[in-house]
Amino acid sequence: MHLLAHGGMLPLYELPAGEKTISPRRKGVKQGVMLMLIGALLVPIFGVMAGFAPGRISEVFALFAALTAVIGFLGGALRMLFAAIFEEGAKPQSYVAAPSYIPPAVPPPQARVSALPPAAVNTQPWRQRPQTAEMMPPSSVTDHTTKLLEKSETEKD
Repeated sequence: MHLLAHGGMLPLYELPAGEKTISPRRKGVKQGVMLMLIGALLVPIFGVMAGFAPGRISEVFALFAALTAVIGFLGGALRMLFAAIFEEGAKPQSYVAAPSYIPPAVPPPQARVSALPPAAVNTQPWRQRPQTAEMMPPSSVTDHTTKLLEKSETEKD
């Protein structure tokens, strides 16, 4: 329908201005990914700091590394799962035709020239169908086998 209305060209479509919002589902997945990336960055940092820190401070950094690992990796995965299951996805977008679209000029129908040769005109009438009503219907399979059995019985006598 669009091709016929626009001379064989599909119109360009663009989103209406100001409707570039992110759905809650996508926002939740992004938050989960960010949590996991922050966890992947902070766990090694706290691990290295726990290895080089003296005495009691080493235990604190080890505790921070463990908490960051749990919150970052497990929390990020759970946040993404929650967003994917329970949060609302993107609304269907309504597209508006771009104002810059100009349909191409289509030549009038009489100006078109066919690249095909002219169609051959057959002046002979169609061949009449044969009359099959007068033919004898085929005999049934059981009749044929019965006749074979009768022949074999007469040959035995």
